[in-house]
Amino acid sequence: MPHRILIIEDNANNMILLRDILTFHGYDVAVASDGKDGVLLARDLMPDLILMDIQMPGMDGMTAGQILKGDPATSGLKIIALTSFAMQGDREKFLAAGFDGYLSKPISTRELPGLVQQWLAPGEQT
Repeated sequence: MPHRILIIEDNANNMILLRDILTFHGYDVAVASDGKDGVLLARDLMPDLILMDIQMPGMDGMTAGQILKGDPATSGLKIIALTSFAMQGDREKFLAAGFDGYLSKPISTRELPGLVQQWLAPGEQT
């Protein structure tokens, strides 16, 4: 059974790109376009990995991630922070907030499948 990945991303082009790459590599992909829908879908699907955009209107990715990590039912989900505002110290900030990894945009389409495979490995953080 393929790993299920949830992409929570408000930019349609980024969402489609991520979805298409991951689907091509054999993953079962679901998508949500904002933090609120993403939290609901994560609770329903219990995906193996969540790729969470940080800058979204309404409920941002930081808030959505903290909600999921703070809920005993979803606290074990692996959540990777995605952001285009990459600054020094961001990785540490997101890991300290409970995210399991960090990826800055633009995302390398060649590197993404390998990174996802690493994140899905037991105990891995990137």
